[in-house]
Amino acid sequence: MIVTKLYHTLATVMLTMALSTLGTLAASAQNDVKEKDSFRAYLINNLYEVYLRINLYDQNVEVPGQSLYGQLPGYLGKQRNAFCWVIVSCNVKNEREAELQLINDFGSEDLTATLTRENDTLYTLRQGVGSTLKVPHNGKWRKLPKSLHFVRKK
Repeated sequence: MIVTKLYHTLATVMLTMALSTLGTLAASAQNDVKEKDSFRAYLINNLYEVYLRINLYDQNVEVPGQSLYGQLPGYLGKQRNAFCWVIVSCNVKNEREAELQLINDFGSEDLTATLTRENDTLYTLRQGVGSTLKVPHNGKWRKLPKSLHFVRKK
């Protein structure tokens, strides 16, 4: 009788420990997926009609119609226009911040920028050293602000 109670108590403790471990592992796996998806996204800014298509982890994004560039970390594109700024290299500092090196598709201008994830849907691109981001707009060049907000599209 004592052996049965001891066995039952031991089995209960082991089951509790196993379930606790599984719960911790599941929560950890969910956090890893979320962090790994921070910079794998399609981000849009409707005000300036620009978007970012990025995968800073696998760096396997291709610019449509411009396969000459091969696979890249991503690009900043203009809606209804083939012009883009190509992300040629990146450094993901943590799940909230990445440093980007961009060149325009002519190769004549370049800059360093920081992309920050503010929350699950809002990102900010801050221009750093180098040229100013410009995109075509109604037949003219439109300078983009030094700090540009993007929304993650599902």
